[in-house]
Amino acid sequence: MGQSFNTQVYDIVRRIPAGCVATYGQIAALAGRPRNARMVGYALHCNPEPGVIPCHRVVFRDGSLAPGFAFGGPDRQRALLESEGVAFTEASQQGNAGADGLRVDLSRCQWQA
Repeated sequence: MGQSFNTQVYDIVRRIPAGCVATYGQIAALAGRPRNARMVGYALHCNPEPGVIPCHRVVFRDGSLAPGFAFGGPDRQRALLESEGVAFTEASQQGNAGADGLRVDLSRCQWQA
């Protein structure tokens, strides 16, 4: 019998290197379920190993951060990503980017799995 979807998600997310991010849709596609990006979000919200499974490295397809990041809010997610060297861009370059006006620069930091 195969792995559960959540287990597949956790295994994939563990492989995202520091300094890189992946999108929810990218993780869903790598897990063989390309139309299930929301399910990736649900799986990461239930992360059984915070700090081991780096769910902070998963962002929306436009580079924006999760508004309700499960482990401390979007400011915590941003701080974790910045500590790893992830680059951000200004909202003026990409449209509406949220309260702080920043998004991850996917052209520089998206994981090429």
